[in-house]
Amino acid sequence: MLVKYKCSGQEKQNACLACGKTEGMKNRRYCSIKCRQKLRQKLNARSGLLQALNTRYATFYFSDTIITMDVVPHGVKEIFRFTQARSSGHSPGEDYSKMADMLGHAWWDVEKKTNRKYLASRHVLEMASRHDVPLTSFHPRKISSPAVQKKYLEYLALDKAELNSRELRQIIKNAYRRQAKIHHPDIGGSAVRFRKIHEAYKGMLHWAENPEFIVRRGFIDKWFYDGDKKHWVQPMPDK
Repeated sequence: MLVKYKCSGQEKQNACLACGKTEGMKNRRYCSIKCRQKLRQKLNARSGLLQALNTRYATFYFSDTIITMDVVPHGVKEIFRFTQARSSGHSPGEDYSKMADMLGHAWWDVEKKTNRKYLASRHVLEMASRHDVPLTSFHPRKISSPAVQKKYLEYLALDKAELNSRELRQIIKNAYRRQAKIHHPDIGGSAVRFRKIHEAYKGMLHWAENPEFIVRRGFIDKWFYDGDKKHWVQPMPDK
């Protein structure tokens, strides 16, 4: 899915990765948190279909005219692509729900007739276009991010990039001293805020001694379904 558009040599604003809206987006990835959550809910609500297809990986993306879901089942070296034209006035999530419901009904119709789930899954996969491409091109990107409370970074005015420094403990101490000079109650600062700064200081020192990371897999411009975890995740940050 393209998230930037060009017109007459001019690069326009980003498009929301959940609804495609461009107005007022500037450098934002989503027009609102609610919009992002709404699409995720619609994708997860139909994850039963992907489980029935024994999906290893899947992606969802869209343009102004079409929605696309790519599926890679376990043990298969092909990508099965399901597409559907966008409906006027409908969001990508609504169009996805419509397509997933249609595929789900097709699966159940065959399963009821044959009492064979593998035949139902084969029937649905035959409704897709097949792409024999290197699966390395479909392999999700992996990134790890520090499992640090955001408020700790804010209270100490620390940048997440500083967490990779070998001098992290000293950086944390220096940040604490800077904030203490501004917010310590003895010099007229808020006692409540200073307690929070001190809590952040202790929390960051603990993290520096016992760093933990959250590992995510996905794509920059596509929603990603992990068959092992059985849920959809939003597109990854591009940095």
